[in-house]
Amino acid sequence: MATKELDPQASTDLPVDRKAVLGEALRRRILSMELAPGAVVDELALCDEFGLSRPPVRELMRQMAAEGYIDLEANRAARVSSMNYQSLRSFFLAAPLIYIATTQLAASHATAAEMVELKRIQALFRTAIEEKDVEKRVLYNDEFHLQIGKMAHNAYLMPSLQRLLIDHARLGKIFYRHPTTVDMQEDLEVAAQQHDEMISAIENNDPVLAGDIVRAHLELSRRRMSEYAAPEGLEVALTY
Repeated sequence: MATKELDPQASTDLPVDRKAVLGEALRRRILSMELAPGAVVDELALCDEFGLSRPPVRELMRQMAAEGYIDLEANRAARVSSMNYQSLRSFFLAAPLIYIATTQLAASHATAAEMVELKRIQALFRTAIEEKDVEKRVLYNDEFHLQIGKMAHNAYLMPSLQRLLIDHARLGKIFYRHPTTVDMQEDLEVAAQQHDEMISAIENNDPVLAGDIVRAHLELSRRRMSEYAAPEGLEVALTY
C-alpha cells in the first residue's frame, strides 16, 4: 500500500489524526524495508515521535499484527513480521492462487470508477520505472494489485491478498535493488506491459485472459527472485 509520511509536529489548520499518521508511516517503513524483517518496533520511540500515549500505539500494534505487518508475543517487544524459508515457500505456493483468483473476479465485478483508479496507479508505476525509483516502483506495484483485490469484491480473499502483498513488496525491495541494469529494465518494461494487459482484460470482462496474464506476471517475479537467491555462476565450496 503506498503511503505518505507526514510530520506529526507540522502546523496545520486541520486536526491531525496522529494514530492514522503513525499507521501509514509504519506500514511504509515495513514495506520499504526501512524496518527489516524481525526488527524490534520501539513502542516508546514511536510515542515520542508521533506525540501519542501508549494505549493508541498498542491498539495500532494489535491492528497491524492482525494485518500481518507485526508479530506480537506475550512479554516480548513487538517485531516486524519475519521472512524465512518457510514463509517464502508459503508465499510462492499461495501467490498464484490469490492473485489469479482476485484478478479473475475483478474482471467480472470491476466498476468504471475502480478502473479509473487502477489506470491512475498504473501511470504512477510507469513513472517510477522511468525515474528508476525503486521504492515508489515497489509501493505502486503493491497498490496496483491491492486495487485489483478491491475490485474483486470478495471479503474472503482480501485478507489473504493483503498479507501476501506485504511480503511481495519486501521481496521486491530486495531483488529490485539494481534498477539500472539492462536486463532488469527490460523485465520492468515487461511487467508494466503485463499490467496494461491486465487492465485491458479486466475492462473487457475476460477472466480467463486476465488469469493467464497474471500467471505469466508471477512467473516473471518468481524467476527474478530465484536469480537473486541463487545467482548464475555462484560457486559453492563443499567440505566433507
